[in-house]
Amino acid sequence: MKIVCVLGSPRKTGNSATLAGHFLQTANALGAESQSFLLNGLRVKGCQACYSCKKNSETCVIQDDLTEVLAAVSEAEVLVMATPTYYGEVSSQLKAFIDRTFSYLVPDFLSSPRPSRLTPGKKLVFIITQAQPDEKLFADVFPRYERFFKWYGYTDCHLVRVCGAGHEADMLERRDIVRLVEETARNILT
Repeated sequence: MKIVCVLGSPRKTGNSATLAGHFLQTANALGAESQSFLLNGLRVKGCQACYSCKKNSETCVIQDDLTEVLAAVSEAEVLVMATPTYYGEVSSQLKAFIDRTFSYLVPDFLSSPRPSRLTPGKKLVFIITQAQPDEKLFADVFPRYERFFKWYGYTDCHLVRVCGAGHEADMLERRDIVRLVEETARNILT
C-alpha cells in the first residue's frame, strides 16, 4: 500500500509531525511504502483560480514544488495530512496544499456523478493538534475538510485530534495518542 504524508507544520519535529512519524513507522513495519513532504520546506504558490485544470489540463498548471506532491497524492492509496491548529484553522502551509487539490475535480464536478479525477476508495488520515485544551473549540476543522476529500473519493476517513498539545515535548508524554495513531495505521493496513 502506498502512503503519502503531507506535513503542514512549520516545525519539523512539532506535535503533528511527531504523530505522523509514528503512523508512518507503524505502516512501514506492516509493509507499506511511504513518502513524506514537509510543506514548509517547499516553494509553493497558492491556487490562482485560473480554472486551467478545468479547461485545458487534467492537473494543476502551476509548476512549483507542489507539482510533485499533488502527483504523489493522486497515486497513493492513503493520504496522511498532519497539521497544528493556528487561529482555529489548519496551517497556511496545509491550506495552500488543500486549495491546490481543486485540480483533482473534473470540469463538471458540480453535476457529475463522479466529480473526482482520483481513483475512488482512497483512505485519509487527518492528524490535528491544538494547544487549546477545550475540545469544543475548532472541532469544525475536520468535518469541513472531510467533506471535500470525500468528494475526491476518500471514502475511509480517520481523525486523530489532540487538544492541549502546545509544546513539542507534549507528544512524548501522551502515549495514549501515540497508541491511537499506531492503531489507526494497523487498522488501515490490515
